[in-house]
Amino acid sequence: MPRPRMLILSFSPISTDARVLKQVTYFVEHYDVTTCGYGPAPDGVERHLELPAGVPNKLDGRLITARAYRAVYWRQAAVSAARELLRGTEADVVLANDLDALPLALSLRPRLGVHADLHEYFPRLHEENEKWRRRIGPYMSWLCRRYLPRAASVSTVSGGLAREYEREFGVPVQVVTNAAPYAELEPTPVADPVRLVHSGACLRSRNIHLMVEAMAPLAGRFTLDLYLTPNHPDYLAELRSRAAELGNVVVHDPVPYRELITTLNDYDLGVFVLPPVSFSYAHALPNKVYDFAQARLGIVVGPSPEMVDLVETARNGVVTPGFAVEDLVTALKDLTPARVAELKRASHTHAHALSAEAEVEKWGRAVARILEPVA
Repeated sequence: MPRPRMLILSFSPISTDARVLKQVTYFVEHYDVTTCGYGPAPDGVERHLELPAGVPNKLDGRLITARAYRAVYWRQAAVSAARELLRGTEADVVLANDLDALPLALSLRPRLGVHADLHEYFPRLHEENEKWRRRIGPYMSWLCRRYLPRAASVSTVSGGLAREYEREFGVPVQVVTNAAPYAELEPTPVADPVRLVHSGACLRSRNIHLMVEAMAPLAGRFTLDLYLTPNHPDYLAELRSRAAELGNVVVHDPVPYRELITTLNDYDLGVFVLPPVSFSYAHALPNKVYDFAQARLGIVVGPSPEMVDLVETARNGVVTPGFAVEDLVTALKDLTPARVAELKRASHTHAHALSAEAEVEKWGRAVARILEPVA
């Protein structure tokens, strides 16, 4: 019997997109997989359709003002490029990553259906920006209302986001977390001074400088290393400048994802204090906390409910009383090396439970249900 044909569609560089790569790694074992996205082909796929570099999705402001939302979507450059690349492509099922891939995925009319995987809560993605909230938010809500009910199944990254999609748009949404693949590692001895680390996107809205400033009163006891992608170059330059002044903070270039967990393993505590400036931030459950666990680190988070639930369940972290500099200082100053070692051991104990293997099976079951007519 021929294997079912799957298209995995993402307007991202798939070979470096951790979440989409997990989909590819899982589904190439079961299906003939075609991928469409930026960058080179990921390993194991039958076919890869590479979007041209430098052709992004960009919304037309005049069409947004006119609320000509259908034209807004289909006139985006990357959507047009992908539509042309995919002409004649046949699939039994499409896995559409994020909201901007969903209308295109549905237009391809796969034989059995589309699974939508939403990495954010898009109608309120940048609600801290008044202009975005007023102009772009309604467009994102229109996309959700029009296209989410047409997907055969939907998943997202955290419980808070899933509940809001269900409440607002009336579609059932499953949670598939950003858990990292299991890593065969051991906790390293606690360093003196204790070594903190943070990895991820350098976005001004994440207020990474708060974590940097907390290191000033903790000099001699703690250091902080940052591995940041240059999303906002001006903000990255500011962080580098402040790090040079402090002395116990170092800003590194990002490392490839395949090297990230082993790089993090040299540290003691992974830290992410994310002020809830938007709905998505308030309900964030990011891949980095799972990366920290697989690296066998203790975890330090702010009082974000999804992250709090993770570290309290695994007992592998501490929660700051708030999102300010002084709150992080308060949480760290009482940590002894023995307590840090205990947190690292807890991450080691729960590494299997916090790994991606159980999570990706949820995508597998969702797609299998779509394919039931041919099973």
